[in-house]
Amino acid sequence: PACFKAFCYYSIYARIFSSQNVADRDYIEYWAQGQLLARHADPFNSAAVLHVQQAAGLHSEGARISFSPPVALWSTLPLGYVNAGTGMGFWLAAQLASLSIALWLMWILNGRPASRWHLLGYLFAPVIACEMSGQLSIFFLLCLVLFLFFHKTQPFWAGALLMPFALKPHLVLPFAVVLLVWAVTRRCYALLAGAAVALAANCALSLLIDPQAWPQYRQMMETSGVMQAFIPAIPVAIRFAIDRSARWIQFVPEVCACAWALWYFWTRRERWEWEHHGMLVLLVAAICAPYGWFFDESILLPAVLAGLYRALENRRSLLPLAAIAAIALAEPVAGVKLDTYYYLWTPVAWLGWYVYATHKKAGDAESSVSPA
Repeated sequence: PACFKAFCYYSIYARIFSSQNVADRDYIEYWAQGQLLARHADPFNSAAVLHVQQAAGLHSEGARISFSPPVALWSTLPLGYVNAGTGMGFWLAAQLASLSIALWLMWILNGRPASRWHLLGYLFAPVIACEMSGQLSIFFLLCLVLFLFFHKTQPFWAGALLMPFALKPHLVLPFAVVLLVWAVTRRCYALLAGAAVALAANCALSLLIDPQAWPQYRQMMETSGVMQAFIPAIPVAIRFAIDRSARWIQFVPEVCACAWALWYFWTRRERWEWEHHGMLVLLVAAICAPYGWFFDESILLPAVLAGLYRALENRRSLLPLAAIAAIALAEPVAGVKLDTYYYLWTPVAWLGWYVYATHKKAGDAESSVSPA
């Protein structure tokens, strides 16, 4: 049944994507990058990127370039050998396969409950937004879930599976800081070795594909003006409210989040569980990330589903989650642009839901699954 639902889900979305609208999605950034890599051209050159994207149907006068560092250029290289529409079909299929595997693993991590609440993950609003835009966050979600699934039994591979987060490290920095300290205190050096080997291998492969990748990337970032644009992240909103020219302001919340995460871990280090305590750190990291979009909240799905199952165990109402999820889903479906203030509330809402669902009432014994 899950495979059938996933197939139906894919069929609906595959019908939406056509050669006429593929160029209007963020996916075109990765496709254009692959096209230029296949031609041994500069994948970060705005003029070259714009030329390729306009040939695929982009009507904008400005190029859409990925700001992810060239750690895994090899992953976009295959898109250089197919047209935009065909590549979008494969991209969407990979997204849905990744989401289906992640949901299945989350079901196992939550004790294989008889219910199928985890299938609601197909309708998780950030996931829908990620698919609509053709972004990377669903792949990050799968890597995170695989880490949670394997970190006890296969620490080397669990560490290696976190490598894709090197593309957007700012999304999980407090989580990563705690992971580093946890690995050292537990002497789990295999996990750190796996992460280091995977990162080194990906960097080497990317340099093999494009030896000038890092200088090209640095030049692009210096002229991109990405820090001048408004992004619907709480630290960015704080900076714009105080002094939009003071870029350092939007990094202060993440520094505070890292400090809090270290305190939170250290006071619970003897009973730390990534499936439970780590979820709270992940939610706080999402709120304090200095740069992030609504679709990046796809990685919060394990925390949202964990809260759902804990709420059922604690006999808490699911109405708060239903309201949050419905309003969040209505925004991208209704066509609300992702670069507006209307998406600032969602990270706080997911955190509020998780705390509500897992918090034990006064007088109750502390639950083994509660992060408190």
